[in-house]
Amino acid sequence: MGSTNPFSLKAEPVENLRPLKVRVIGAGYSGIYLGIRIPQRLRNIDLQIYEKNSGIGGTWWENRYPGCACDIPAHSYQYSFAGNPNWSAFYAPAEEICAYLQSVAEKYGVARYVKLSRKVTSCRWNDGAKKWEITVEDTTTGQVVKDDADVLISARGNLNDISWPNIHGLDSFKGELMHSAAWNQRYDFTNKKVGVIGGGSSAIQIVPSLQKLEGIQMTCFVRSRTWISNPFGDSAMVKLGLDPEKLDFSPEQREEFNTDPEKYLQFRKAIEVDGNTIHGITFKDSNAQKGAEVAFRTMMQERLSRKPEICDVLLPTFAVGCRRLTPGPGYLEALVEDNVELVSDKIASINEKCVVLENGREVQLDALVCATGFNASSPPPFHVYGKNGCALQQRFRPHPETYLAIAVDGFPNFFMMLGPNSAIGSGSLTMMIETEGDYIVKCIRKLQKEDYASMMPRADRVRDFSEYCHEYFKKTVYMDECNSWYRSEGGKGDRVTGLWPGSTLHCLESLRAPRWEDFEYETKDENRLRWLGNGWSVTQIDDGGDPAWYLEPSMMNVPVAGRPESDEEFKRRPFSH
Repeated sequence: MGSTNPFSLKAEPVENLRPLKVRVIGAGYSGIYLGIRIPQRLRNIDLQIYEKNSGIGGTWWENRYPGCACDIPAHSYQYSFAGNPNWSAFYAPAEEICAYLQSVAEKYGVARYVKLSRKVTSCRWNDGAKKWEITVEDTTTGQVVKDDADVLISARGNLNDISWPNIHGLDSFKGELMHSAAWNQRYDFTNKKVGVIGGGSSAIQIVPSLQKLEGIQMTCFVRSRTWISNPFGDSAMVKLGLDPEKLDFSPEQREEFNTDPEKYLQFRKAIEVDGNTIHGITFKDSNAQKGAEVAFRTMMQERLSRKPEICDVLLPTFAVGCRRLTPGPGYLEALVEDNVELVSDKIASINEKCVVLENGREVQLDALVCATGFNASSPPPFHVYGKNGCALQQRFRPHPETYLAIAVDGFPNFFMMLGPNSAIGSGSLTMMIETEGDYIVKCIRKLQKEDYASMMPRADRVRDFSEYCHEYFKKTVYMDECNSWYRSEGGKGDRVTGLWPGSTLHCLESLRAPRWEDFEYETKDENRLRWLGNGWSVTQIDDGGDPAWYLEPSMMNVPVAGRPESDEEFKRRPFSH
């Protein structure tokens, strides 16, 4: 039966630019991208980006340890539309990456949407109002304020929540104690006895930087075996006539990139092609996997020849890439120096002055560095409550499940950037960030234009994606016998929750166009087509656009297969999604 309420036309043009409040948590790569694209591609949006730190940059604002750098080629770790020809090195240092992000944010006006030193502590869905109720703490004053939003986006990344080692007595250590992501830049390491716990990417960068300091004695506590690779992109450098041993760019090279756009594009494409064509290494027993294992084993043995016993500790039995692969320039060379000792015995406890090993040995230290990473597979470190008060922390047990790594059933109008299953084993992470952001923008536009109060993925589609991921990863190296943040249950589980189930290019194509039928929708209107409005288009009224936009020359051209629509083409269209 039809509604007894009289039907009335919506007094808006068909583009329907109803106001929406969007709140973003985090101002790193993901948050900055949303701060660019949402204002560019949507209208009538009240946008705010909450950042808990006192500056823009996310993990690159926080991580300032010695040697901190991008461990993939910098020219692949930038936005596709904002190339930087001035990177000083193949692996850009952290301060340059942070400066790059801040310059992009400034260029595109993102800062006007960012509220710094604002820590989100709680987000709760109000099903009656169809809004998110958000609690935010001002970290400088301690003041707590309430906010609400139609759409909530977590852009906090997965390398954000610090993980301290679970060692008895850690808090009792009276020397200098720091985490790689909470670095004391004022501490002087010269002439000190320093311990470093961990053998992942942070430790691999910290050790060679500290080892060179005057009078330092280092003890590296490494329990996990790891593959050290050749520099990522070294084959691309060779193809371009560059020396892969020289990782710094000369002033002449940077000047050439600045003055010869074609040469710069050629360089960028070579790096991208190199990253996108090594996907085969991620599959068990593939020729690429076998070749990499032989090459990396030989290289590691050569660099550790002064202390060959270290090979017995470091060389893995698991496949290359099971743990995150790291090139680590200078790491192996540092381990064989006289002022560095590698200890593989398990730590039993820590007291005021020493690390105590299970064999009874005590290692006295002045400073202890915990390069122990982040809680990468966990839900956000703030409360998120969806429908019926369901906590995201509970929903993600025993392991995180999502729809295409972007949304979760039971959590309406909630989207994630770099959430579970969003990282990548090879290829460009920043292109995945852009693709996720574009997908979310399309979802917001659908909510806005078609007058939906809420949308969320269907529970059966979340189960489908979880099943797909589980089946896909069975044939990959990520399920080999290793402890990795890619995996659930702190790195030991039977699910890969950190990586996209496929290549970067696979992700880009999968998220190109939303499957709207995979979502559930709620609307406040009885007539589901009331969004058709009053019969007008915005392009016909109040200088709202070009009333003959469909005759633009570029729009009449047949699009190149697989080519995304440019920003210029997008802007000519009347708020299309």
